[in-house]
Amino acid sequence: MFTAHPIGIIAILVIAVLVFGGRGKISSIMGDLGKGITSFKKGLKDDTAANPVVDPAEEAIDVTPPRTKK
Repeated sequence: MFTAHPIGIIAILVIAVLVFGGRGKISSIMGDLGKGITSFKKGLKDDTAANPVVDPAEEAIDVTPPRTKK
């Protein structure tokens, strides 16, 4: 089975501190990534509000020829 070695545990802890650390560069990058994703989602939501979805049937042009009397 799996046995944890002390060096492996230390390596995992170091990586976790770098990623989730208080003032580390990686944590600030992750924060910026989260802000970017939030801004992207907000932009998508604003785009659909500016361009409402229109039913194509409402914009269709009737091209049926008029009926002629015989």
